[in-house]
Amino acid sequence: MSDLIQLQPFDEHNRKLEANVHPPDWVNPEPAGRYNLVVVGAGTAGLVTAAGAAGLGAKVALVERELMGGDCLNVGCVPSKGLISAARAARAVRYAGEFGVEVPEGVEVDFAKVMERMRKLRADISPLDSAARFRELGIDVFLGLGEFTGSNTVRVGDRDLRFKRAVIATGARASAPPIPGLDQVEYLTNESIFSLTERPARLGIIGAGPIGCELAQGFSLLGSEVFLIEATHGILPREDTDAAEVVKESLIRDGVRLLCCGKNLEVKPVEGGRVRLTVESHDTQYDETVDKLLVAVGRAPNVEGLGLEAVNVEYNLQTGVQVNDRLQTTNPTIYAAGDICSPYKFTHAADFMARAVIQNTLFKGRAKASALTIPWSTYTSPEIAHVGLYPSEAEARGIAIQTFTQEFREVDRAILEGETEGFVKVHVKAGTDEIVGATIVAPSAGDLISEITLAMTHGLGLKKIAGTIHPYPTHADAIRKVGDLFNRTRLTPFVKSAFEKWLAWTR
Repeated sequence: MSDLIQLQPFDEHNRKLEANVHPPDWVNPEPAGRYNLVVVGAGTAGLVTAAGAAGLGAKVALVERELMGGDCLNVGCVPSKGLISAARAARAVRYAGEFGVEVPEGVEVDFAKVMERMRKLRADISPLDSAARFRELGIDVFLGLGEFTGSNTVRVGDRDLRFKRAVIATGARASAPPIPGLDQVEYLTNESIFSLTERPARLGIIGAGPIGCELAQGFSLLGSEVFLIEATHGILPREDTDAAEVVKESLIRDGVRLLCCGKNLEVKPVEGGRVRLTVESHDTQYDETVDKLLVAVGRAPNVEGLGLEAVNVEYNLQTGVQVNDRLQTTNPTIYAAGDICSPYKFTHAADFMARAVIQNTLFKGRAKASALTIPWSTYTSPEIAHVGLYPSEAEARGIAIQTFTQEFREVDRAILEGETEGFVKVHVKAGTDEIVGATIVAPSAGDLISEITLAMTHGLGLKKIAGTIHPYPTHADAIRKVGDLFNRTRLTPFVKSAFEKWLAWTR
């Protein structure tokens, strides 16, 4: 039976997952004489680097000490969205009466089945990240701790892998803030919460960032009483404040008890493995006992045990491995990609950083991380998605902007779907249609933001978007409407007067 917490309960689905991403009978191959690339870490960044390089004919070794697929497959994107999809089904039932669909009272959520479904789907996806698949791609897969032992050597167990170039892609893990009493209680992180088989009647969550908000809403919709504690005002402190406010109201409506501006937070153990929380929120003292506590703040880069000192790779315990814009470490033969070195801790960011690393390691390319236009999304209901600069960032860079906002309450499809909360907000350089940033709040914001990301990546402005036909009725039509808002600003009083004179002349 596996002792990895990510593989509990060790049922048929987790056995299938283990067989794919960390086969217990795996035998490491005999190393080649010298590899073009040795990739340490088999999360998204490592997998993309290894597969891409091997596809180009490079001889590649891939090293992973735990589960291939990394956080995304095992304890991040995949399981969380599996749980969220079940929560959205419960949400649809909860609000079905607003559409004239009467649901009988007494509808229950079978939490054990929700979690089993998640485990099954995760296992079904896992062959894409499996050791066997990457071996079939011509990659030498080594399971075990990889440690740099010399200027061109990584040791895995009793095997030495010699390389021309190496890539560090070991990612990051959950870390805990210095909260009084936290070291005295049992608590969950994203690495353990998906191992639950029983729904906690009362769930405390510390941290109202993306993970905290997604799971607070999800567990509340699935029947838990949720207390979401945040030290700052409101939720999602890094997001557009108007957008965060829309999501905050939705969380509260879905039953989440938000304790923001939390001060003097302390935790204490209670009999039966429960946890007592005391915190002050908006001048009110709260004293609540919860069945489970989720800590959803803080990430720490996985730099320990890699032998980075031996190869002169500089790193920081908070920010990870130091890299330049080409993702090269302080050792010119060693590169890094993904959460180990990036402030953008997203699967898709790791993917495209890995593509840059392939260019720079195999072809002496000049691909730059700063050239990437990276969107992101938080999968609450509604979702928040963002790309580019926030107004505060534009101001700090001395960029004057104009902002155009289209509310979904004025978009027909949103009205018909009963989803009028939210908006599309686009920032352009003042006096131009050049997009420098955007935020979308909508049920499918994570999908909608891609149109704006495409425009920014390829230099298409709001005029081009306004001139692009969008199907009617769709949520995406809100983006075209933002383009129309920009076009109206071009109709200055002088232009309008000249146009009116022209019309009069042509009558």
